[in-house]
Amino acid sequence: MIAANATLLAEFRQLGFPVFFSTVVYHRDTDASVFREKIPALNILAAESPWVAIDPRVKPLDNEVIIEKCWPSAFFDTDLKQQLIEAKVDSLIVTGLTTSGCVRATAVDGLQHNFPVTVVRDAVGDRNTIAHEANLFDLQAKYTQVSSLLDVMAVLRSLEAQS
Repeated sequence: MIAANATLLAEFRQLGFPVFFSTVVYHRDTDASVFREKIPALNILAAESPWVAIDPRVKPLDNEVIIEKCWPSAFFDTDLKQQLIEAKVDSLIVTGLTTSGCVRATAVDGLQHNFPVTVVRDAVGDRNTIAHEANLFDLQAKYTQVSSLLDVMAVLRSLEAQS
């Protein structure tokens, strides 16, 4: 999954496409308190914790945005939509963890903000393979395009050839 994300990042950077990262970070005890009560393990996601750091193999560049969020969706209670509009983004490619949580929530919210969304099958993961596959199936059936890394790279390379 990390290798697939690194491949996509390299291609996006080559094409000059905007890249947005997200991470869950809790700065206050009141941040997402009901969610954290449901899943107490989330409490380790405190600011400056190594648990909120983005994997160094896909490290953001200085000009790339990191959205700090308290909920599964990178859209909920953040300025992501406004930043996407300002960057003139017309569609989204969603990757990351976890398929049944943050990936799904962000992909569905992307659709609800009227962006065509593609989830890259090879670039998402979940601790539960049954939940992973069920959510990819459901996302494809109702909300997004679910595509392989190979297919997404072919589209990106055709865009590169056109420029």
